[in-house]
Amino acid sequence: MFSRRTDWRLTPNRFAQAQRDVQRAGREVLDLTVSNPTRAQLAYDTEEILASLSKPEAMHYDPQPKGLLAAREALSEYYREPGKDCNLDPESVVLTTSTSEGYSYVLRLLCNPEDEILVPQPSYPLFEFLAELQDVKLVPYPLLYEHGWQIDFPSLRKAVSSRTRAVVLVNPNNPTGSYVSSCERESMNEFCSGHELSLLVDEVFLDYAHDGCKRRSFVTNQEALTFTLSGVSKISGLPQMKLAWVVTSGPPEMVSAALDRMEVIADTYLSMNAPIQLATPALLEQRKKIQPLLMDRVRQNLQEFDRQLGKQETCQRLEVEGGWYTVLRVPATQSDEDLAIEILQQASVLVHPGHFYDFSADGYLVLSLITPSPIFQAGIHRVLSLFE
Repeated sequence: MFSRRTDWRLTPNRFAQAQRDVQRAGREVLDLTVSNPTRAQLAYDTEEILASLSKPEAMHYDPQPKGLLAAREALSEYYREPGKDCNLDPESVVLTTSTSEGYSYVLRLLCNPEDEILVPQPSYPLFEFLAELQDVKLVPYPLLYEHGWQIDFPSLRKAVSSRTRAVVLVNPNNPTGSYVSSCERESMNEFCSGHELSLLVDEVFLDYAHDGCKRRSFVTNQEALTFTLSGVSKISGLPQMKLAWVVTSGPPEMVSAALDRMEVIADTYLSMNAPIQLATPALLEQRKKIQPLLMDRVRQNLQEFDRQLGKQETCQRLEVEGGWYTVLRVPATQSDEDLAIEILQQASVLVHPGHFYDFSADGYLVLSLITPSPIFQAGIHRVLSLFE
């Protein structure tokens, strides 16, 4: 009765079942996996945010496939800010309700059934579901860690086939927090141009560089056909507002052809709602208030993490440049899933096992750096105590 693409295992895995058991037992758990900024005890400008959603113009239906021009112009201003300095044409922007929807648009644009997309490993687990729903096959290419993370280009070249259509970059990667370096950017453009591949670049965490320096966006990348995705979920800490976008750049003839097709896809779905589009300038403006709060939290938690790690020699924090997550390397004496369950059951602390993010080996835990600091401090202490 149902399609093969939805033939998922829907019963809880062992880790999810362990969480349910702990909840049923009524035990208090310190959650070090918080990814929702609205649950991270941050002070939002509630009045201004809600006021932006009540514009009278929202009562008029103006179906523009790419999204309202005023909203796309606001995005152009965002990319022009100092540090980014990107002169972005609003006509190269297509608004979507989420980066997930943006991915679906691009995959539909580029791929026939069973075509392949190269994705980094480790990286965000959502890609697998998005690809299955679009009948696309994911082929991993490794990120290597040696005093920081690097793209394994020899393995990337081996992974390409006649069915490969694009390469995914996450800039910075989730969960490694590694940005694409200038040399990697140049090499990736050469690789894509040489194999006639597109680039799909996820930049939702672009603004969260831990050193405070702005990083270069891919929205004006010209060497290869490039689709850059982002949204206010991370930029303004507003995942509930469902405002994202895809920016197309690259060789002019390819960009023109891609945008013509993308506009038809967007026109078919017409998913963006008027109140959110009209609120786009105000929602983007909120980043100036929420990003400093989030970065203060990230830096405070990293400092506390390093303080506690300095008292032991068993575990190590891997280098991280940006984003909201950190990776803890631990002795690989059991599977990451078994370890995460043990930590939950013995220490009442919730962490993510590395295999959630497709780490190729055991011995990795992923923690959220936007966890409220008292919870983070207490949770890290409990986790590290288990390894003493």
